[in-house]
This record gives sequence, structure tokens and C-alpha cells, in this order.
Amino acid sequence: MRNLAIIEAPSVLGLRPTGVEQLPDALLGAGLAERLGAVRAGRVEPPPYDPRRDQATGVLNPGGIAAYSTALADTVSGVLDDGRFPLVLGGDCSVLLGNLLALRRRGRHGLLFLDGHTDFYQPSAEPAGEVASMELALATGRGPRPLADLDGRGPLVQDEDVVALGFRDAEESAAYGMQPLPSALHALELDTVRALGAGEAARRAVGLLTGDGAGAGYWIHLDVDVLDDAVMPAVDYRLPDGLSWQELETVLRTALSGGGAVGLDVAIFNPRLDPDGAIAQRLSDCLVRAFDRDGQG
Repeated sequence: MRNLAIIEAPSVLGLRPTGVEQLPDALLGAGLAERLGAVRAGRVEPPPYDPRRDQATGVLNPGGIAAYSTALADTVSGVLDDGRFPLVLGGDCSVLLGNLLALRRRGRHGLLFLDGHTDFYQPSAEPAGEVASMELALATGRGPRPLADLDGRGPLVQDEDVVALGFRDAEESAAYGMQPLPSALHALELDTVRALGAGEAARRAVGLLTGDGAGAGYWIHLDVDVLDDAVMPAVDYRLPDGLSWQELETVLRTALSGGGAVGLDVAIFNPRLDPDGAIAQRLSDCLVRAFDRDGQG
């Protein structure tokens, strides 16, 4: 096991307060910290949620998300300074910005983006102005400046340092008019992962993130809706199909097995849609096995 530190990041500023804010409590209640041997490195509370769409930026809570990203980055930086591996429990996908800001302050890093959606919307195409649908665009420097230029550092990650793996929203995003993914960004959609096999797809992703010209490691972003809707219905925006538990475990274990990964966040799981806690337990099991290099869980 790595020297893990869990950070609770229960922000729904980029989505809605529908229950995703309870993700840390659910996974910690399932014994995740104890099973991983992880220390608890604090909880970063978000500012109040504002349901009004900001006219200047076209998104919800731009000021709150910017402030929260800075606070989360400070906490992640402290964990990294202590030589620990941050495991950030969101929250919605906007927490990715704070995690990447912590890395950007330290230099160039990559991103393994595991998500059923590509989250590359521009504000004009996002129906509700939710940053949780545009965090990858913002992380690569595209979008309203208050969020695309955090700390005045421009893109938090370069296009060529991103691998998006397992997404399956091409038809939906095209219908909404989402801007296309940049050509330099490495895209391994679900059909490609299936054709290659999860292990080979993950190895290729790691190779891209650690090859010549790569930065000093990579962050792993896990939106649990990358999982098959049949086994992970506890999300707010459901899509048919997705990775199996075993495929996700294989991808995560491969990404975590070398020295390249420097942190991981988990987002979007909604415990209100898991009344008996069975999915939280299964997600905890998956994470524990992924971090266990011996595969014993």
C-alpha cells in the first residue's frame, strides 16, 4: 500500500446539492480509511451554494469554485509536502481543478481522466452552467478566465499530457454542441478500451503519461459514472453501458502500480441513490484492491 492521506472535498458547487456531497461520509463509513491504512488529512468545506447562473461567466458559482480550488490545492500541497499520496473524496468533478492546481504549482504533470463523459463543455453549450460538465476544458485553459486561469497559472495541464479513458458520451455531447476535444489530447473511448482490453488500454495510457516529454507524474481523476450504469446507478447523469468493476479495478491497479501516479480523486457517487450502502461498499472494495499491489484486497 502507498502512504495514503485522505482529504474530504464535499463540494457540489459545480453541480447541485443532490447528495454527492455525502460521498466522503459514505466511503469512510464503509471503512475505506482503515482498510487502506490511510491517515485523515482534513476536510475542505465549500462556501455556500448559489443556484443562480453567473451572467459574466455563464457558469454556476465561479467565485466559490475558484476560492474552493485554492483552498483544496493548499490542502493537497500539504499532503504532498509530507511525502504522502493524496486520495481526495469529492464532491463533484469540479474538485479536479483544486487537485491539479496543487500539481501545477509544483511543475508539469499529466492527467488520467476516467469518466463516462468527456466534460469538455463550454458555458454556452452546458444547459445549466455546471462546471462539473466542463472541468476538463477548464483544466486545459479553456473557458471563463476566473476558472481557466487559477492563480494566474494558465492551463493546469497541457492537452498532450491528458489521457481520457472510458468515456461514452460522443453522441450526447455532439447533440448539445460541446466543443470538440483537442487533437493533442489522447482519447481512449469505451469502445477502444474494450477492443484493446482494459489492461492494455491502461498500459498505453500510462505510457503516454510517462513517456518522453512527460512531466513529473500524473493525477488520476475517477468519476464513478465511468462504470457500467447497471452496477453504478448512484450517479446524477446516467448513461447506458460503461466499465465493469473488474475493468475499472484493472485500469486503476495498472495506473497505480508504477511510480507515476501522484494522487487520485473520486467524484460523483451519490449515496442518496444507494440507500442500503451496498454500492459504497463495492466502490470501497474496488479502491482497496486497486491500491493493493499484491492483489489481495
